Amino acid sequence: MKNELMSPAIEAILPPLYSQEEKGDAALAVVKYFCLTSNWTWYATEYDPVDKLFFGLVHGFEAELGYFSLDDFVALNASSGFPVIERDLYWKPMAIAQIKQEIEEHGSCRR
Repeated sequence: MKNELMSPAIEAILPPLYSQEEKGDAALAVVKYFCLTSNWTWYATEYDPVDKLFFGLVHGFEAELGYFSLDDFVALNASSGFPVIERDLYWKPMAIAQIKQEIEEHGSCRR
């Protein structure tokens, strides 16, 4: 099965940028991306399909909210010759607060 970084179904359910601002950590991470060559993980709560820009929780050296780019993921995969960034095909939407708690307790979100 091919792992598409963005499917039409996922794009259709991702809220637009800034639409969940008021929710804070109650915002749902609709899609999860992970790096096969490091422990970095991205949890997207919002998306702009024109600029291909996400907002959500980035867990790298630490967990923090920020923007990340679908185009950057695609370019990294293309330049490496193999998929470095993949979408978690089994991810179920989860609140940012829950993800942060999992990271704090286990070092990663294990779901």
